[in-house]
Amino acid sequence: MSAATLTAVPADGREARPGLARLTLVELRKMTNTRAGFWLQLAIAALTVVIVVVIAIAGEEPDQRFREMLGAAIQPASILGPIVGVLLVSSEWSQRTAQITFSLVPRRSRVLAAKLLAGIAWCAVAFAASLAAAAVATAAAGAPDAWSMPGALVLQDALYVVISMLGGIAFGAALLSSAPAIVLYFVLPIAWSIVGGLKALEGAARWLDGGRTLAPMIDGTLDGTQWARVLATVAVWIVLPLLIGLWRIIRGEVR
Repeated sequence: MSAATLTAVPADGREARPGLARLTLVELRKMTNTRAGFWLQLAIAALTVVIVVVIAIAGEEPDQRFREMLGAAIQPASILGPIVGVLLVSSEWSQRTAQITFSLVPRRSRVLAAKLLAGIAWCAVAFAASLAAAAVATAAAGAPDAWSMPGALVLQDALYVVISMLGGIAFGAALLSSAPAIVLYFVLPIAWSIVGGLKALEGAARWLDGGRTLAPMIDGTLDGTQWARVLATVAVWIVLPLLIGLWRIIRGEVR
């Protein structure tokens, strides 16, 4: 496995600081130039195609409408994409490239910002691919009245993928170790869903259980209360671990 490195460019007799756009491109390259990253993203693409083909051939007529097809098509990216986000951050430590990266870019917060932008860019590509796959499958299925879908729901589907990716990056930053971050990313929400089923925690679960607050994003347009619950979930499951990760990355010792 290998990781991309930066090359400082001299300017006016001094080394120029790499721009954020360049750092983002480097982080995007890191997503694919390892075996794990390459095969994981290949699996996401393959699963997306398989899902829409199966629905187009054997699915019920209501499932062959574009809105349902798109909701199914984004599932591989939203479920497995966060693992790509975890590896994007944690691989700096597991592959021992953090010292090189932070030597070339001393402001570590800029590196994390580049990783976040790279994750969002990855989501844009993944969503565009899902959108195209869903459109082709919907046309092939030929279900009646299949193309009716609010524009707001398309944006919610895209945001759903982005939120999932940012969650993976946040857990990777907070733990800086691939295996624990991947396990906890999946286990903690499931555990909270189970605990949230208790009557005493029902009220909190309606606001902080991602399974309840985020799932409606791909089912229909959200109202104000539902958006508030999404923001509460994002604050606890993404913003908080991301802040912890930022603190660890800035203050932590690099070996």
